[in-house]
Amino acid sequence: MMADLPLSGLVVVDMSQFLSGPYCSLRLLDFGARVIKIERPDGGDLSRRLYLSDTEIGGDSTIFHAINRAKESFAVDLKNDADLAALRGLLAKADVLIQNFRPGVIERLGLDYEHVRTLNPRLVYASISGYGEEGPWVKRPGQDLLAQARSGVMWLNGDEDQGPVPFGLAIADMLAGAACAQGILAALVRRGITGEGGHVETSLFEALIDFQFEVLTTHLNDGRRLPSRSSFRSAHAYLAAPYGVYPAKDGFLAIAMTPIPKLADLLEIEALAPYRDQPSTWFTARDEIKAIIAQRIAQKSVDEWLAVLEPADIWCARVLNWKEMLESDGFKALDLLQTVTREDGVSIHTTRSPLRVDGVRARVERAAPRVGEHSAKIRAEFRL
Repeated sequence: MMADLPLSGLVVVDMSQFLSGPYCSLRLLDFGARVIKIERPDGGDLSRRLYLSDTEIGGDSTIFHAINRAKESFAVDLKNDADLAALRGLLAKADVLIQNFRPGVIERLGLDYEHVRTLNPRLVYASISGYGEEGPWVKRPGQDLLAQARSGVMWLNGDEDQGPVPFGLAIADMLAGAACAQGILAALVRRGITGEGGHVETSLFEALIDFQFEVLTTHLNDGRRLPSRSSFRSAHAYLAAPYGVYPAKDGFLAIAMTPIPKLADLLEIEALAPYRDQPSTWFTARDEIKAIIAQRIAQKSVDEWLAVLEPADIWCARVLNWKEMLESDGFKALDLLQTVTREDGVSIHTTRSPLRVDGVRARVERAAPRVGEHSAKIRAEFRL
């Protein structure tokens, strides 16, 4: 099936580590590209030892397996001249290169864009950094939590009286990887027209700024006033009541944009009468209104409220934990899980591509590689 996907036949050389670059190459792999992962012979990608839990599979972390499924591992000692020559030989025949070294490192290796383009003018060269190539933060660690802290997204998240709240996953890495994949695809389209490759650049910081385009555009055009987050289960700094999450008897209920009069009637809340015909108060008195709604929601179960609200076309949903989500019919209908295996018996359950092409979602069978597992094969195939 991979042969039928849009990027089938393309060779991607992934020199990146951790999350952002490997996530980018994973997206390309799910479109059919062949991804050759460049790793140090003595330990490989550092994310092999980046444990999110005490679970270890085949000597590697679950995160390494999740983000490197079906890739090939080519062990290269970047301090060894012969290995560097082999890598350059591979790049001369590749379609895409992805790297996320700190600025300055790739130049010292002689593998920066200006050097590599002389080897292969058709190559699409992609770079991911923490904060771009200019400015005072260039040499700061390009780490997800720190990028969240500097971008404003951490400050925007959470309740007003809580202080900054980071996202519970590596959102900067994933967004930067996704943005980089978009840039690579655009450069490949241009290459199909002009025959020339190009240099795609992004960073964790830039991806997080773009992620906030909606709220930042509002901020930039309303006198640059800082928004106030709700003090009651804030869900969006710029949206009025009832937008948010409410505790019920047996769980939590999320309620999106809804006119207060309609909600007051459905929930039978007389205390909302002063706010019914004053839409401006739905924001200025947001916390007071949400507190009143919360008192009422807490009196019944989530299912009882869904039975009232959904037939009235109120946008609402039960808040699911992972167990509930995985067992839901909505999740099962999309067939989003797969099991990948390796010749040494390693097997891991993981997710599938979020994209379908011509109605088909990519499925792979091969698990993430051992360090250097495909080195001999790659050297022979590309005559390195």
